[in-house]
Amino acid sequence: MQSLKRLTSVMLVGAMTAGLLSACGGDKEGQTSSGNDTNKEAVEPAVKTEGFPIVENPIKLTFFAGKAPSAPANWNDLPVWKEYAKMTNIEVDFQLTPTESLAEKRNLVLSGGDYPDAFHTARLSPVDVMNYGSQGIFIPLNDLIDKYAPNFKKLLEQYPEIKKGLTMPDGNIYSFPTFYDPEFKSVIIGQKLWYNKSFLEQLGMKEPETTDEFYEYLKAVKTLNPKYIPYAASNYGSLLDEVKGAWGLGNRGNAHRMDIDPKTKELRYIPASPEYKEVLEYMNKMYKEGLFVDNLLTIKGPEVNALMDEGIVGASVTNSPHAISGVSIEHFVGAPVLKGPHGDQVFSRARPALIDLGAFVITDKNKHPEATVRWIDYFYSEEGSKLFFMGIKDLSYVEKPDGTLEYTEEYKKEPSKYVSFAGGFYPALLTAKTYKGGESTPESMEAAAKAEPYWPEEVWPAFTFTQEELNRYTPLHTDINKYVDEMTAKFITGDTPFSEWDKYIQTIEKMGLKEYKEIYSAAYERFKNNG
Repeated sequence: MQSLKRLTSVMLVGAMTAGLLSACGGDKEGQTSSGNDTNKEAVEPAVKTEGFPIVENPIKLTFFAGKAPSAPANWNDLPVWKEYAKMTNIEVDFQLTPTESLAEKRNLVLSGGDYPDAFHTARLSPVDVMNYGSQGIFIPLNDLIDKYAPNFKKLLEQYPEIKKGLTMPDGNIYSFPTFYDPEFKSVIIGQKLWYNKSFLEQLGMKEPETTDEFYEYLKAVKTLNPKYIPYAASNYGSLLDEVKGAWGLGNRGNAHRMDIDPKTKELRYIPASPEYKEVLEYMNKMYKEGLFVDNLLTIKGPEVNALMDEGIVGASVTNSPHAISGVSIEHFVGAPVLKGPHGDQVFSRARPALIDLGAFVITDKNKHPEATVRWIDYFYSEEGSKLFFMGIKDLSYVEKPDGTLEYTEEYKKEPSKYVSFAGGFYPALLTAKTYKGGESTPESMEAAAKAEPYWPEEVWPAFTFTQEELNRYTPLHTDINKYVDEMTAKFITGDTPFSEWDKYIQTIEKMGLKEYKEIYSAAYERFKNNG
């Protein structure tokens, strides 16, 4: 059990994309025989393979669910879930756990054996999914998806990368993910680099398109007014991820610290590369010259938003500034993908569309796995996505004559009265048509369009590891990356001089970089061959 607790504490970020699909219709009914050996003795009511209700005789299910601070306190009373219960004849009891205690409570429930029918929005990592799936606690879904998940099955066929990312080393799929429409680049990107357009106009400068021009712009902002802050964000990580592509790093997206070395065509650990040193030297130059907000390492997002709202910030990497609640930030325009000193220009912050691998799992306690798969499958159709994100037509949203959707005034006043998706990590398909957050505004869509020409040729989701691999991978991954984080901050702030770079590389190698890369390589080869 100690080993299990240690392994389940590892969090690996996953993600990939999704497309606009229609909901399935029709009235065909199919008698089911459970695809899960654990439930063979259970009496499963007739489950429709298409259409609603899913079952003629009502059933009840209990879901463990994670509740983000921005999400409603009680999902069971929300119109979206009451409506879906009527449609399906399936009543779900959402048992909510706040995200701040989610991992601890979730692991206690699982290790104690008194767990529910399914875990919804519970932030399960790929390691968690593999661990509990291999133990039989989470049931395999391969056959169930084939028979009872027409919408999700269609996505698997349309986007092979989903299946590659979801398939565990034992060949099974144990979870339904968060999946973003691959065409909806704005939401896949998330945070973006923004320039203060009014400052550019005052300075008579065009939008910086190279790392040198970006540096010169920040220097110029500082000359406009002593109170102005050239660059402000919460910590340095988002800007580091933005500019590393100008040195050709992150050519497989931002879910890993590994990519492919274009010279050797082999895996490259980015923080141990010569190019990474140049990126840190660039960041250090800006830090030393006072081009970053003074408390860069400690300032929080809302404080940054307040500074931007004051009109004193020249640039920031943040979510859509014009759509941040509680402020009215103006004059910001999305930045182009920066070109570096050697001609490199890669959008290194690209994320996979398979955003959260472990958004929904079904446990071996579930007596109705077929009906549960049908229940969750609806949210991977356009109609289901519309219900999940927009709520009830004419109550929380209206549909305009041109087919576009818009939230009602009642929804805008208090969205938590209608839907539960706030906070992310949900099992659903998200599209530009059915999601109306800040990422869907014209400004964000225009900003994302600037990144598309420089999108990596392939964006990796999280990889999966065997139990044997995890025994070594987990401590190596934790220790090496902790050291890299510490040293990255010290190089940027100047607490460690770059004369110590060789010592830094030697330390990483002594910590087991070679073995770490070998394990990673095995996982990468397995990922390539999935499907």
